[in-house]
Amino acid sequence: MELKWLLCVTLLALGILAAQAHDMDEDNDADDVVDIEDDLDDAIEEVEESKSETSSPPPAPKVTYRPPVPTGEVYFAESFDKGTLDGWILSRAKKDDTDDEIAKYDGKWEVQDMKDTKLPGDKGLVLVTRAKHHAISSKLSKPFVFDTKPLIIQYEVNFQNGIECGGAYVKLLSKTPELNLDQFHDKTPYTIMFGPDKCGEDYKLHFIFRHKNPKTGKFEEKHAKRPDADLKSYFTDKKTHLYTLVLNPDNSFEILVDQTVVNSGNLLNDMSPPVNPPREIEDPNDQKPEDWDERPKIPDPDAVKPDDWDEDAPAKIADENAVKPEGWLDEEPEYVADPDAEKPEDWDEDMDGEWEAPQIANPKCEAAPGCGTWQRPMIDNPNYKGKWKPPMIDNVNYQGIWKPRKIPNPDFFEDLEPFKMTPFTAVGLELWSMTSDIFFDNFIICTERAVADDWANDGWGLKKAADGAAEPGVVGQMMAAAEERPWLWVVYILTVALPVFLVVLFCCSGKKQPSAAEYKKTDAPQPDVMDDEKEEEKDKGEKEEEEEEEEANEEKMGNASQEEEEEEEEDDRKHASEEEETVNRSPRNRKPRKD
Repeated sequence: MELKWLLCVTLLALGILAAQAHDMDEDNDADDVVDIEDDLDDAIEEVEESKSETSSPPPAPKVTYRPPVPTGEVYFAESFDKGTLDGWILSRAKKDDTDDEIAKYDGKWEVQDMKDTKLPGDKGLVLVTRAKHHAISSKLSKPFVFDTKPLIIQYEVNFQNGIECGGAYVKLLSKTPELNLDQFHDKTPYTIMFGPDKCGEDYKLHFIFRHKNPKTGKFEEKHAKRPDADLKSYFTDKKTHLYTLVLNPDNSFEILVDQTVVNSGNLLNDMSPPVNPPREIEDPNDQKPEDWDERPKIPDPDAVKPDDWDEDAPAKIADENAVKPEGWLDEEPEYVADPDAEKPEDWDEDMDGEWEAPQIANPKCEAAPGCGTWQRPMIDNPNYKGKWKPPMIDNVNYQGIWKPRKIPNPDFFEDLEPFKMTPFTAVGLELWSMTSDIFFDNFIICTERAVADDWANDGWGLKKAADGAAEPGVVGQMMAAAEERPWLWVVYILTVALPVFLVVLFCCSGKKQPSAAEYKKTDAPQPDVMDDEKEEEKDKGEKEEEEEEEEANEEKMGNASQEEEEEEEEDDRKHASEEEETVNRSPRNRKPRKD
């Protein structure tokens, strides 16, 4: 009850405040009218100024773009803010084993501003075309040699149109005498491949390195384990994301997105297939002996089928206790020809055969328990046992599951420093995509984490700040989300309507009292009269209870006094008899004896 009144008082206070605010607005409007009549020109200027001030939202904090500058030694840094592809080489190669129509690397690359950019002047490399092979690369300032310093590669990606199927990964091209960036293609040797890739609902963040077998000299790709983090939003939110790979000389690695670690591990333990092969392998020439017994259980050879086991007994039998229901129509079929059906006019009996009306349920069977020949229902056969099988027992000759013996791996080697990979001398993008306008920006390759962080803050950090300043408020975000997911409108309506309904229910759900006119029409006693009568009846009852209690007390007291009088009379009689007996016993009262 207290909660109900509290809600009512709160709503009343809000209504009063709203009414006062409305009155103040009306007063202000009236004052404006008077001012307009006094000086029309000045009032119009003031109104226009006030409208412009009140209607225009407060200006968003402006973020000014400045091209990032490396704060330390770098092997490669590219922000594309010059607006050209200077230093980048477009591939003119063809893919092997592919139709000539799509074999060429003729996909277009351009330096453009990002769509809906909040930072004028911030340009990037854009994959412009779709459903084509794209390849572009650029030389490092000097080859990167894996020695005692970490490797850090970092760049930005924005899937401006989302992504259906395609990648946005980079390749660090190995330093080889045959390297020709003009002929960069999918089989060009690389040292590391890193970056996002997606097709269908498979969202990936690649980290692959090519490891050289020290015994054979052949290269094998090693893939990092899949990250546990959910990567979907990075491909679908159409925002710029920062991808970072940190590779340390102790073989540890970290993969970060937007400066948050999403995957980490060790080159020796967390790659597939492992860097180092096993010391022992199964002997490919070993064969299982013919008498090898792998059966843990076998049928009991001494078991005998019981004499009363009937394998031929059916699983179901007719219920002999069943009785045909009364009214069963044995002579009526369940289905009859539809009497309303007519043969189609184009029916050709020579081609279609003799026409027959379609079958419908017999209407006579609707009121009866059944039609046609009655049959007893089937029930489970209590004597059914099925085919007899001997019970299973432990196999005394069980030898376990056979495995070929182990032999030393002839290809075994142990590389404890997989970090020391093949040096690379160029960075390249070799991509196929079914979506256009993939935006790349702010590539950097260095060895110091602080340098990479400064570069990120001056590039990606500015984009993030500008996007945050331009983002709509909570209401705008809710409206935008509802446009993408219309079912959210239902949630919004319920969220608003439910509290209003509860408030109305609390405040307005009191029981309606009948009016005085209704009392007069029916001559029913009004609430105050009824209350007086109830109080009088209650007082009368209490008085009657008090009188009854007093009478009972008086009766008890009378009985007690009567008992006391009877006890006193009894005591007097006893006292008199004792005195008489004493007198009789005294010598003076004795008679003399006659001699």
